[in-house]
Amino acid sequence: METTKQTTELTHLDMGTEPYEELETESLSQWELMWRQFRRHRLAMAGSVVLILFYLVALSAGFVATQDPVQRNAKYAYTPPQLPKFIDAEGKFHMRPFVYGLTQETDPDTWEKVYVVDHTVQHPLKLFVRGTPYKWFGLFQSNVHLFGVEGNAPFFLLGTDALGRDMFSRIIHGAQISLSIGLIGVFISLILGLAIGGLSGLLGGTVDIVIQRLIEFLISIPHIPFWMALSAALPASWSAIKTYFAITVLLSLLSWTEVARVVRGKFLSLRETDFVAASISMGGSNWWVIFKHLIPNFLSYVLVTVSLTIPGMILGETSLSFLGIGLRPPAISWGVLLQQAQNMRTVALRPWLLLPGLFVVIAVLAFNFVGDGLRDAADPYAD
Repeated sequence: METTKQTTELTHLDMGTEPYEELETESLSQWELMWRQFRRHRLAMAGSVVLILFYLVALSAGFVATQDPVQRNAKYAYTPPQLPKFIDAEGKFHMRPFVYGLTQETDPDTWEKVYVVDHTVQHPLKLFVRGTPYKWFGLFQSNVHLFGVEGNAPFFLLGTDALGRDMFSRIIHGAQISLSIGLIGVFISLILGLAIGGLSGLLGGTVDIVIQRLIEFLISIPHIPFWMALSAALPASWSAIKTYFAITVLLSLLSWTEVARVVRGKFLSLRETDFVAASISMGGSNWWVIFKHLIPNFLSYVLVTVSLTIPGMILGETSLSFLGIGLRPPAISWGVLLQQAQNMRTVALRPWLLLPGLFVVIAVLAFNFVGDGLRDAADPYAD
């Protein structure tokens, strides 16, 4: 018995944990291996949390926003951000956060209107307060907001713009367009890339040559001038919804080429395999072979390409709207909000107008982190 026990202990010491990890790895599916590898990428997990939070906020924009994003209040134009406080001017700690009141004064040197904090007035912040009405998903009427101050007291978490509109509420509502335009645009470019790149790699010959020359021509076109030319062709009388979908299609026209090249390369390496030849010999059409056999074999690489394409879509919309040739007011997007930051004097005096750009940076970084994690997870057997 003692000899058997010693032999067992030595066997465990010699084997270590690697054989058990190998057995566990062999029992997992491809997607389970990818998920395990993805979870080890801390930046990718952090980026995923940020993106989930961003999209949840965008879906419930009316609830999270403190005010109506189009409500004007000329009395509070260019109000600086009111940050919540827990400690008052006398050094007393408050369990409930609050903001001070504001009073308007005239600068004796510049004769400009300035806002002065009134330390004698405190407005406590509360959860689930009633305010301006809105509709959940455009269907259900409500006037309950996540947080805010009660009554008509001024509260502008991130300040206001030239018309006195609350910047925080406008940034929250702007996320609906700026984040969704990337998803819709990538969906269109993904369909085009899979279809065109699949035909190029599967058929080869003249079809492949024509498609590759077309891709090279589109890639050689400077993106911003091309988008500017197409945007200028859009009728000025179009509504914000029509312009939104038109900009989405324009952004997709040049984005499908990267997906098509990835798909073509994978098809070239897979089209000579036995299962593809067997499917073709049994009468399978080209589309059947593409969507039934080939695409599932490199879907992970397509997901990586898509995750890295979405930031380009967001930046494209922001650039076009910032230049005034994309979405236009009354549409609200991060690019539209940044139009107010074109004047250097305005930026120098009211730096909070640049805050939409900060949200663009955070969203793009989060997508890039997720794409980097997916790229590592696409090859789960790598060290």
